Amino acid sequence: MKKSKLSLPKVNRAAIVVRSSPIHGKGVFAKVAIKKGSALIEYEGERISWKEAERRHPHNPDEPNHTFYFSLESGRVIDANRGGNAARWINHSCKPNCEAQEGSYKDMPRVFIFAKRDLEPGEELFYDYSLDVEGRRTKQMKKDYECRCGAKRCRGTMLAKRDK
Repeated sequence: MKKSKLSLPKVNRAAIVVRSSPIHGKGVFAKVAIKKGSALIEYEGERISWKEAERRHPHNPDEPNHTFYFSLESGRVIDANRGGNAARWINHSCKPNCEAQEGSYKDMPRVFIFAKRDLEPGEELFYDYSLDVEGRRTKQMKKDYECRCGAKRCRGTMLAKRDK
């Protein structure tokens, strides 16, 4: 994820729509053709500490590993379950067509989702969550964060790649 001083990107919210996803639950889809590099949406929600995020966890006890948290480089978290928008429905893929970029706008960290390539109408949007969890990665942990993207080179988990 890139972090820099941002000029607030122009977002065309009408270019995307939330609907049922064949990957998982809801997803976000392109309504129109979208050019590579276009800002699609800001990841919005309440900014909280990790301590508060852990206190709120899980949002849904039936799916304890499904959250709407986006970790910021400052150590804080965006909780899109509170005050969030459609960005929270963008699913993970090991072969993403979008990327999240964190930057500073008027000294406030903000995250925008950008197209990594040209997108066709009807195409589902994905970015690589690269979840970073503490401790040893067990088979159960990998199963808890199982990836359903179906990419040819799917790594099988939404967890971040680790150097060996």
